[in-house]
Amino acid sequence: MDVSVIGASGDCGREIVSQLVAMGLLTPTERLQLVGRAGGRSSQMLYGLCSDLNDAYAETAPMLDVALTPEAIVADVIVMAAGATVGGDLTSRAELASINLPIFERYAQAIARDGYGHEVVIIVTNPVELAVEVFSRHLGRRRVIGVGAYSDSLRFRREIAADLGVRRQQVQGFIVGEHGEGMVPLWSSVRVHGMMTEELQAVRRQLQRDRSVSQFPAEVASAKQTLMGYLQQGEIVQAYRYVDDLPPDLRVVLKPFVTHNSGAKTVTATANVTIDLVQNLLAGREVVISGQVQLDGEFYGLRTPLGVPIVVTSAGWSQVVPLQLWAEEADLLQTAAAQLNRRLQEDLAHG
Repeated sequence: MDVSVIGASGDCGREIVSQLVAMGLLTPTERLQLVGRAGGRSSQMLYGLCSDLNDAYAETAPMLDVALTPEAIVADVIVMAAGATVGGDLTSRAELASINLPIFERYAQAIARDGYGHEVVIIVTNPVELAVEVFSRHLGRRRVIGVGAYSDSLRFRREIAADLGVRRQQVQGFIVGEHGEGMVPLWSSVRVHGMMTEELQAVRRQLQRDRSVSQFPAEVASAKQTLMGYLQQGEIVQAYRYVDDLPPDLRVVLKPFVTHNSGAKTVTATANVTIDLVQNLLAGREVVISGQVQLDGEFYGLRTPLGVPIVVTSAGWSQVVPLQLWAEEADLLQTAAAQLNRRLQEDLAHG
């Protein structure tokens, strides 16, 4: 199978490409296509990156190819990592959506028009829900998966595992909803390997610190305001210490926020999650993840692009995994979905 990475010259795209080659996920007879823009810096950088990767991994590297127009994309799995990111003068989601919407449309239209008709597209670029909406409209929703909820769910499991002193692989739990502050932590889905029902219930109460899921958005807003005070003073270490004292679900939202404001980015973590999904697609394994997909009523009647548990196969996602949510989780998800729908309508109207 062949893989294309759109935006391969950007920070995240370059990391995804490097990990794909370093891990040997593609054989020397398979192709890794690095996609950039003609006339942009990528038109030169990508050729240099191919040369560097061939020097480093001469015996194991796949065939490396550069494409500088959307029409030239040829692959079985396509990673969408192109577009602007929040930072510098670009601080709002609305601005980000305004800039990236035309990019989403251009690539989605080209793949639909010139592709094979079976490509699976993995969305990395934010706003991930907007990208899923656009690509699903052109390619069909079963072939489009956003990694935001997958990344959030893995962070959720890691934070729980850290508090319990166990490995992340021993923890199960999903984050659903919108990637970012609109996420909904599903404490009802948390399981720990080896724990029986009564012990698990006690552990969940301890980890939640007797808080209600319905309080989550207000808690995020309050904690973020406190963090801004530290960040404006340049007290990054103190900001991380503050976050580390919060419950696991709040840490999932706020740690990446501090990381972005520290001058670093979450590039490595995002690339790692993307690579994991690509690897499963290439291997044809059937796995369950939480990913952003275009819903048509399969999960609590919602009809919007949201992160939900899905079954992923080599052809895309095949079904939504049903979960019995707590009532307050279901209510919060409905609220988050309604808010997201309003934002998406505004994004598309302005686009």
